[in-house]
Amino acid sequence: MEAGDGGEIRMQEVQSAGAGIVPVRSAAERYGVLERPDLSFTPAVAKETEHLYERVKGFIPAIEWPVFAPYVHAINRLKKERGAVILAHNYQTPEIFHCVADIKGDSLQLARDATRVDAEIIIQCGVHFMAETSKLLNPEKTVLIPDGRAGCSLSESITGDDVRALKARYPGVPVVTYVNTSADVKAETDICCTSSNAVAVVDSLESDTVLCIPDEYLAMNVAKKTKKKILTWQGHCEVHERFTAEELLEYKAADPSIEIVAHPECHPSVLAVSDYAGSTAGMIDYVKTKRPGRVLLVTECSMASNIQAEVKGVDFVKPCNLCPHMKRITLPKILDSLLFMTEEVTVDPAIAGRARFAVERMINLKQ
Repeated sequence: MEAGDGGEIRMQEVQSAGAGIVPVRSAAERYGVLERPDLSFTPAVAKETEHLYERVKGFIPAIEWPVFAPYVHAINRLKKERGAVILAHNYQTPEIFHCVADIKGDSLQLARDATRVDAEIIIQCGVHFMAETSKLLNPEKTVLIPDGRAGCSLSESITGDDVRALKARYPGVPVVTYVNTSADVKAETDICCTSSNAVAVVDSLESDTVLCIPDEYLAMNVAKKTKKKILTWQGHCEVHERFTAEELLEYKAADPSIEIVAHPECHPSVLAVSDYAGSTAGMIDYVKTKRPGRVLLVTECSMASNIQAEVKGVDFVKPCNLCPHMKRITLPKILDSLLFMTEEVTVDPAIAGRARFAVERMINLKQ
């Protein structure tokens, strides 16, 4: 199902074995389409969103809030009307992360938490593979993404055909796949991993050699912490691969008090000059627990703003690398998702079961 700017709906068609082309009722047909609300910044809207502006006033100037507030107000009202829950990744902008999101976190945490809520509709404010993962773990729920073009350089660096070719080249070698991949890739995988549990996942396998794909830098960093031979794939996160050890050392030279906190999707040379390296959740926990006076987060820029809104007394230095895909998700597009029930994310049943197994095997791994 797709919707144009005016909310025009086109029905999806899917191939069903032995039954030809079978029409599938779109989310808009199942739930109905709503009229666009008034988006004026009225005194009532100002009053009802005042507490939310307090959370983001350090990042959104007062002169700009009248533009955001009507969308925030409408989205928070409509999600209740729809019985929807909004999931927001840490890389979403503050007006989304702090003002309309119900569940926040990294990609896997969002999907896992979504299984614990009663909401029938999930609005995924992240990139497409995250919405797919939510659908894998919540097959009976309706999963929407506000912009289906929100992709990921890592996810797009490898296909299911690529994995099948790797398995043919390295027969018997288990495949550990980062969650930042499509369902088609996950379906060819023995077990998934995240940046926080990659080493534990690799070490849980009996083989002395492991394919750790597609993030080359994550695999290289894992290789430093395991005795197993790690085979890699040349996939990179376009945000994290831009950071260099040289630029971080320049920050350190200018101010030795800065603590550098890096994500393992960065090149190993970046981690080597960092004070701490860890997953998205690990980075957040480090800042909240250690409370460094000045910190440089070597990751997507919006995450620093979102942490800063919750942690007082920490000065954040921001080498602002933005994820262009995450930034496709905006308040107007979230509103359109709620109004027109777009864009619905589905996973081919032929691969969904195998992909779900790889994710659930990781979740159930005892660490």
